[in-house]
Amino acid sequence: MKNSIYILLLFISVPFFTFAQSLLTLEDAIAITLENNFDIRIAKNDLQIDQENVSIGNAGMLPRVNGTITNNNTVLNIDQTFANGNEVEIDGAKNLNLNFGVGLEWTIFDGFRMFARHNQLKELQKLGETELKFNVLTRVSEVYDTYYILVNQQHLIRSLDSIITVSEFRLKTAQTRFTIGKASKLEVLNAEVDYNADVSAKIRLNEQYAISKIALNQLLVRPSETNFTVSDVIMIDASLKFTDLLTLAQEQNPELQMQYINKKIQEYELKQVKAARLPSVSLSTGYNLIRSETPFGFVTQSTGRNFNYGFTASMNIFDGFNQNRNERTSKIQLENTQLLIDRQKQTVTAQISSIYQSYLSNLALLEMEQKNEKIARQNLEITLDKFKIGTISPVEFRTAQVNYANAVIRLTNAELLAKQTEISLKEIAGSLTF
Repeated sequence: MKNSIYILLLFISVPFFTFAQSLLTLEDAIAITLENNFDIRIAKNDLQIDQENVSIGNAGMLPRVNGTITNNNTVLNIDQTFANGNEVEIDGAKNLNLNFGVGLEWTIFDGFRMFARHNQLKELQKLGETELKFNVLTRVSEVYDTYYILVNQQHLIRSLDSIITVSEFRLKTAQTRFTIGKASKLEVLNAEVDYNADVSAKIRLNEQYAISKIALNQLLVRPSETNFTVSDVIMIDASLKFTDLLTLAQEQNPELQMQYINKKIQEYELKQVKAARLPSVSLSTGYNLIRSETPFGFVTQSTGRNFNYGFTASMNIFDGFNQNRNERTSKIQLENTQLLIDRQKQTVTAQISSIYQSYLSNLALLEMEQKNEKIARQNLEITLDKFKIGTISPVEFRTAQVNYANAVIRLTNAELLAKQTEISLKEIAGSLTF
């Protein structure tokens, strides 16, 4: 029994896999998310719309050609009396007027508005690309976080299994001692209560583990009942530097990059507003065919063709000072975009500063809890030996057992917190790998 307990305690420090379930690696989880996640797919479609909108036609640089056809038919009953006294009566007279043609209009100058609009469309495409990256980073960060929560819960479940085995050994020992008259019924009841408490804790943890699985399946857009296990290793990057993270964030943080692009978009919007001060010149041309038929009058049928061309020039001379107002409004909006950039810079710096402090603290706590777990394990092993030979009370043994369980919980939680702060820092810096 002693060797079995030692094996169970040693089992805590080695990788744990459940072979009855398929193993879902973090890389596979991220790949499935990138392929299936609804938010990412919507952002991809939005980007395709932005890409379609970038065209010289949408910017107004190409001519517009329209084809038209008009056909009017009239049925009349007419009584006519001419000057010479002749009378004509026509019933069901049909009158036909047919007109069809092609017209072209082309704005060749609009105060450079079309060029500003084309550049603005390009910036909107960049904004769509950055929004896609932001969605990807956010969803992948959620996958990272949920995945490592599952790893943490697997560690705890495995630890509880070992604790329950020890509690079961204690309960059987107490029952055996009671049977041979070396222990009281109270010792058996205390051992049974502690055993039930450990089993209850595992039931609650299994519930949390199942809920976390559902959450990860939701991110992966899979059926919620899909069963799997996760890797049992949490690798923590302890090499992150504060200055490097700040530099990366200034260059790669998606939210900050979106503000930079919004400023560019507003600059081109201001150029379009200012373009209204300059004249606009348009060319127009057209070709029309005309046909008319009437059963009465001097001309009963006529056809015609015409070709027209010309240009139109217009300029805003006075519009009730609206042009000045529009320009002032656009300049204020441009100023606001710069303020949003400054605010976002400050927010990113504050986020990195705050989370980096937690990151350093969690690394220090992790190192301490690793040492503490080894001490608590040694203490439990010594206490177990003394409990077997009857030189220590069941209460003292339970205290050592609880201390070890708490040490394991603190260690696994410290690992999770250190990993979560690492993930958050990389997400803000835009350097989270996927």
